[in-house]
Amino acid sequence: MASTALACRPGCAACCTAPSISSPLPGLPLGKPAGIACPQLDAELRCRLFGQPERPAVCSSLAPGLEMCGDNREHAMTWLTRLERATQPGVKPLAAH
Repeated sequence: MASTALACRPGCAACCTAPSISSPLPGLPLGKPAGIACPQLDAELRCRLFGQPERPAVCSSLAPGLEMCGDNREHAMTWLTRLERATQPGVKPLAAH
């Protein structure tokens, strides 16, 4: 299923919370653990590093889409958490449905 492009949903920040980030970023020189909100989020849950060279490449490569984001933050958190778990080293890929 191809993901349809969407605009980032205000106040969501699921993609800045659910996945881990293995590259260093300001405030987290060893990266960000999964399930922890990025410290670079402001009070409105917007990225302070957006458009800055310090922003990790993985963040720039993750685009909002209907499959990932769904209709609400809960859907996005669930989808991204499953993806995080499925892509950990030593984990077998999820079976296609």
